[in-house]
Amino acid sequence: MPRESQSGVVATEGAPNSISELEALLKNDIKVKVAGIDVDGVLRGKYMSKENGWDIHDTVYSKELLISNRANGYRDLIASIDLATFRRIPWENNVPFFLVSFLDPDTKEPICADPRGVLRKVAQRAQAKGWRCIAGCEYEYFQFKETPESLAKKGFKDLQPLTSGMHGYSLLRTQLNSEYFNDLFDESIKFQVPLEGHHTETGPGVYETALAYTDALRMADNAILFKFLAKSVGMKRGVVPSFMAKPWGNLPGCSGHIHVSLRDANGKSIFALPEDQLKTGRPDAQSEDTKFMSQEGEWFLAGVLDGLPDIMPMLVPTINGYKRLVGGEAFWAPNAVTYGYDSRAASVRIISPPSVPPSATRLEVRVPGADMNPYFALSAIFALGLRGIEKKLSLPGPPVSKLTSEDKKNGKVQMLPQSLEAATERMMRPDSIAREDSVFGNDFVDHFGGTRQHEVRLWNEAVTNWEVERYLELA
Repeated sequence: MPRESQSGVVATEGAPNSISELEALLKNDIKVKVAGIDVDGVLRGKYMSKENGWDIHDTVYSKELLISNRANGYRDLIASIDLATFRRIPWENNVPFFLVSFLDPDTKEPICADPRGVLRKVAQRAQAKGWRCIAGCEYEYFQFKETPESLAKKGFKDLQPLTSGMHGYSLLRTQLNSEYFNDLFDESIKFQVPLEGHHTETGPGVYETALAYTDALRMADNAILFKFLAKSVGMKRGVVPSFMAKPWGNLPGCSGHIHVSLRDANGKSIFALPEDQLKTGRPDAQSEDTKFMSQEGEWFLAGVLDGLPDIMPMLVPTINGYKRLVGGEAFWAPNAVTYGYDSRAASVRIISPPSVPPSATRLEVRVPGADMNPYFALSAIFALGLRGIEKKLSLPGPPVSKLTSEDKKNGKVQMLPQSLEAATERMMRPDSIAREDSVFGNDFVDHFGGTRQHEVRLWNEAVTNWEVERYLELA
């Protein structure tokens, strides 16, 4: 059983339990690096001597938000270092590294939109029931033979993929740039971000990396740190990895699939069927597709599906992310409220016996792209799933295998919002499920929704190349 710290995260190997242990750990160091996570899922940090609210591009938000604003003088927040996140950065001379959580300076409580604090709160809800939230994340991402300087010089146009062609799971393609490919895996292990799989995926210069499953908060930490690692290692090798959800209109986008389950204190899956039901399945299952998962698992699934349209900005937080969903199932990017046994066409894929052992029973949420903030995405999934169990919700209809293409057109299947603007409007409705205290609550929705409205406003003001090419001469 992994050691869980007082902060609720599964501690890294060698993490100190006290200040005295910390002092001994750092006795030969002169500095440490610390970082926190902003609402866009971007690491913000600095070096510090051991003695001693912006958007993704460091511009002030266009509207006053709850946490830091003109009325409170854009006050400082408390950055609380989490000792359980200790690790060393192997490509930076093994400098010590810690993650921080952001606290209100008056109450010393986590601020409403601190990504780590939001997920910790959801995990504590499950813990109160005797359960642990277990998760695994998978990233697909493009690699470009570029540098930050060449990207700027080219104006982000005519970028050179690391390799050409469509070569998913190719052993041959990894022989090209093998130092970079292997560095991603090897440095991850040294950085205490364990991986399960690492391979090429379909698309020019595309890799897919699956992170080893663990408790949800540790998984979110690992997911955000893997991006940092990939970009750092890439800089040393003349490669720019991109986790943008849809860099090219004519190619599949980059997913950020999330696997989730619940376990009890003994490590047994709450979603697993008891031994005596494995041959025939659960007799009271609402669907053939949920026959080999527990009643709690079915309720959890129903909860996710019930709230999915209301929490889309937490799964798909960018303008570009919705471009990935436009193609829907044709590009393995579901855009409707659907589920199915072992179905990659569904928004939520059920993974259960007979294809896996009962202990591996889980759900794969396939809506997020690689540009997700893993803390908010995991918070949304587990909050909705727990809500489904508490309310004993029913599935919304038949599985995706029983649906036709006409069902989307005639309203039989509920479609997900198709843009960040529509998704944000839906999330911020007074009766949105996201506003329920057991999900995200009003303070979070108002603050995070304000940041998404800011993103939409910037997009609406932008004039794109497509517009210029289409209208400049002929309009």
